[in-house]
Parts: sequence; structure tokens; C-alpha cells
Amino acid sequence: MAPVKSHDEEAPLVADNLPLQTPKNHTRDVHILSVAFLLIFLAYGAAQNLQSTLNTEEDLGTISLGILYLSFTFFSLIASLVVRVLGSKNALVLGTTGYWLFVAANLKPNWYTMVPASLYLGFSASIIWVGEGTYLTSTARSHAKDYNSHEGAVIGDFNGEFWAVFALHQFVGNLLTFALLRDGQEGSTSGTTLLFIVFLVVMTLGCILMCFLSKRSGNNKAEDELSDASVSVYSYLKSLYKSLSDALSDTRMLLIIPLIAYSGLQQAFVWAEFTKYVVTPVLGVSGVGSSMAVYGAFDGICSLAAGRLTSGLVSITSIVSVGAFVQAVVLILLLLDISITGGLLGKLYPLFLAALLGIGDGVLNTQLSALLGLLFKNDTEGAFAQLKIWQSAAIAIVFFISPYISFYAMLVIMAVSLCSSFGSFLVVTLKVAKASSSSTDE
Repeated sequence: MAPVKSHDEEAPLVADNLPLQTPKNHTRDVHILSVAFLLIFLAYGAAQNLQSTLNTEEDLGTISLGILYLSFTFFSLIASLVVRVLGSKNALVLGTTGYWLFVAANLKPNWYTMVPASLYLGFSASIIWVGEGTYLTSTARSHAKDYNSHEGAVIGDFNGEFWAVFALHQFVGNLLTFALLRDGQEGSTSGTTLLFIVFLVVMTLGCILMCFLSKRSGNNKAEDELSDASVSVYSYLKSLYKSLSDALSDTRMLLIIPLIAYSGLQQAFVWAEFTKYVVTPVLGVSGVGSSMAVYGAFDGICSLAAGRLTSGLVSITSIVSVGAFVQAVVLILLLLDISITGGLLGKLYPLFLAALLGIGDGVLNTQLSALLGLLFKNDTEGAFAQLKIWQSAAIAIVFFISPYISFYAMLVIMAVSLCSSFGSFLVVTLKVAKASSSSTDE
């Protein structure tokens, strides 16, 4: 009877309500988080896709994106610390401001508006994504505990819902862009101004929605300590160094990093190379929106399905294997220069490839998040910071080197990266499985 008495003494005023309210709040928060990200990123994602088309003077759009992802990479080094100090909810709310300012800068794009906005967005993006991974994982663990459910299955389920809804931002955002600029107004001031004003309204709704998330407590002792305002700057830096060094000294993380980098590489490949060299020659500039809409639709469907099927390390390994195979098929088709010319099939072929790339992206997004949530329970913020550091670094590299190398060379880099990263992923899954088997035998 002692455990019951202790529980009753700890929370006597709310104990009767917990079974009804707590589980509901967990799923409610996942819904809110997913829809808020959809609203924010359908505007930002479409704006990002338009940078190289609209802001062409002195390559302002492309350079701004390169600066953005370099800033993203740098600030991801301290993002886990910022999220610990602010708390995951506050980090999410603050992170929305960078996206809003970046879209607002596009109302009057020049070096004095776009560059500062890109630098600040790098900071905002780093904390919003570390905050997202931390918040979603914490919510899943609380849900699993309250329902006495399998933690891995809940993490996969929640990640599946989030990434499925999030992936729709490409579909919805590009359809919105197509609708507002369908008469070729992308070169007119009135057309683009209306588009970005609509984007700002949509993003504002997403920012407001983020404020309705429930607060989540820290998941480890380090976060609780860093929440104390009396902790010195030296302690902050010491904790940051420890978090980064612990992550990079962990063999599991070192083996996962290549796959993380590949996930960023393939995203930038779609944005910078695939649309330019595969879609545009067949469908024209107007076909970029439709191809990205197909990409986003299949990304969302695959994210939801992959999340539902995730239950642990074995399922993650199987799903990632399928995703790697699909990505390999696309790369082989492009490397062999297999194409269909003329007729309806010729126009559908780029959309087919976009669908396959969307499937691969959906797999990597859900399974990497689920894998980090399962393997790094003691430092969730640090693990998700590593995710964004290596993803954003890979994206920045693609934006800066793509003008100087051929499309075929980029495909070779992609293929080598896919093979090596998938191999290292298999090694880490075998190591974890072997360690789990040894501990069970003992």
C-alpha cells in the first residue's frame, strides 16, 4: 500500500482527473504541433522554391539560401543548449519568428533585407527543429507511460503523424503558388506581393497555434539545471561542450551521421538539381510546382505509413532498407540517363521520379527521428541537434557547389553517399541489436 499512498500524497487534487485528461492532451499536442508546422512551412517551403526564380539579381536568392543553411549549421551547435534553457515549447514559439521575417523580407528583397533575415532564420530554424524533436519525443514517452504502451511504437506513431502532415506543406504550398501565379505573374510586383502577403497571413496563424501547445518538463537532469537563471555562462559552455563531445564520442551517433547527412543531401538535390535538370526540360518552369506537389503528397503518405509501421529497431531497419532501395532506383535511372520522350508517358515520367523521391524522404524523416528518440533517451536535445547540424551542412554544401559541378557528378556523389550511409546504418543496427541480446542473456 505504500506506493499508492505516496502517489496520492504527491498529487491528491488532480489524481482523479489524470486518467481522462493527460492522454487526451498528448494527442492534442501532436495535432497542434503538426498543423502549426504545416501552416508555417507551406509558406516558407514555397517561398524557398521561388528564390532562384524571383531573386535572380546577382544570385541573391541562391546566395541567401546558402547563407541561411550555413547559419543553420553554426547555430545548431548551440541549439540543444538554447532549447534546454528556454524549454521546448518556448523554443518552438521563438523559432517561428525567423520564418515569418524571412517571408516578410521577400516583400522587398535586397541584400539589406534578405541577408539579415537569412542569418536570423538560421538561428530560428536550429532551435525550432531541435525543439520539435525534443517536444515530440517527450510527448510520445509521456503518452506511452500513461497508457502503458510500447514506447517505440508510440514514438513511431507520433512521428508518422507529424511528418505526414508536415510533408503536405510542399503539396499545399506549391498549389497555392500555382493558383496565385497561374497567369505568369511571377515577374510582376503585384502578383508576388499578393503571394507573400497570403503567406504571411498563413504563417501568422501557425505562429499563434504554436502558443496553444502544453508545456513539457525537461527529460533529464541537465535540462533542469540549465533552467536555473543563476547558472553561469561558463556552466552553459561546459554543458554545451559535454553534450557535443558525448554525442560525437558515441559510436552509435558516428555511424548514424552519414545517413543524416545523406537525408539533407537528397533534400537539397530535389530543390536545386532535380527540378532544374529533370523537371524543367520536360515540363517547363510551370511544371516545378506540380512535380513538387507530387513529391510532397507521396512524402506525406509515406511518412504516415512508415510511422504506423514503426515499433522498434527491427521495423526501423526494414523501413529504411525499403527507402534506400527506392532512392537507389531513382539514382540508377538518372545515371543511366533512362528517359521517356514524347507523349503522356514522357510528361508523367518526371512526376513518377518525384513520387519515388518523396517516398524516400518520408522514410528518412520518420525513421531518423524515431531512431534518435529510441537510442538517445538521456540527451534528446543533443541528438536532434546533431540531426540538424549534419542535415543543414549537407544542404548548404549542395547550394554552394551545384553551380560548379555537373549534374552527372552530383548523381555520383549521391550514389556513393547513399551506399556508404546505408552501410554504416546497418552496422549501428547490428551493434545495438547485439548489445540488447547480450544484456538479455545476462
